[in-house]
Amino acid sequence: TKCLDAIMFQFYNKNDQLRVTDLHQGIVWGTNTPQTVRDERLINRFDYDGDYGTVLNRFLMQGGMGVPLTVYGTGGQTRGFIHITDTTKCLEIAMENPPKKGERVEIFNQIAETRRVRDVAQMVATQTGVSMKLVPNPRQEAAENELDVSNRKFLSAGLSPTTLESENGLFSEVIDIVQKYKHRCDPEMILPASYWNKERAKACEGNLDIEKHMKK
Repeated sequence: TKCLDAIMFQFYNKNDQLRVTDLHQGIVWGTNTPQTVRDERLINRFDYDGDYGTVLNRFLMQGGMGVPLTVYGTGGQTRGFIHITDTTKCLEIAMENPPKKGERVEIFNQIAETRRVRDVAQMVATQTGVSMKLVPNPRQEAAENELDVSNRKFLSAGLSPTTLESENGLFSEVIDIVQKYKHRCDPEMILPASYWNKERAKACEGNLDIEKHMKK
C-alpha cells in the first residue's frame, strides 16, 4: 500500500499539478504530548499486542511485567523511531513548508533515529532488569537489514528530536506509563497470533511455552 500511495501521489502531482507532501514515518513511541499530559483522559493509545502493537511497546510491557523480552529472529531488523511529540512537530513543519505549485512531491523522512531491534531490547532489559529471549520470527523477512535514511530536512527546519536515550526518553516511559497501567495488560495479546505464511506459523509453535510463562 505504501508503494501504491507513492505512485498515486506522483501521478496526481504530475497530472493535476497538486502540491503533495509525503511523510515517511518511523515507529512512533510515547503516549503523551505537552497538550495531552494536562489531563489523564487525553492519554494516547498504548498498543502492545502482536498485531497492532509496536516492538518498543511490547518490550516495555514485558519489562514491566518482569518477563523476558521476546526478540524476533536475531533482532537484526533495523527500524526508525520517533517520539509522538516530534511526530506532531514534523506535521507542523510539513504544513508550514509546502512545495510550490509545479514542484515535485516533497518527501520528508519522519524519524529521529534508527536502531536495531536487539539493541532496543537491550536498552529496555538494562532498565527493567529482565532478560532477552530470541524467538522464531512470525514474519517472512531478512534476519538482518540496514536502514539508510536521512532526516536532515526536518532538522534544518528546526526539529530537535527526543531520542530513546535522552533525558525525556525511554526511562520516563517505563516508569510513568507501563508501571502505572501494567495491571490492565492481557498477556495473551503480547505474542503474535498472525503469521505471514504456514512455514512461519510452524516455526513459532514453540512460542506457546513462552505465553504460558507470561500468564503466571
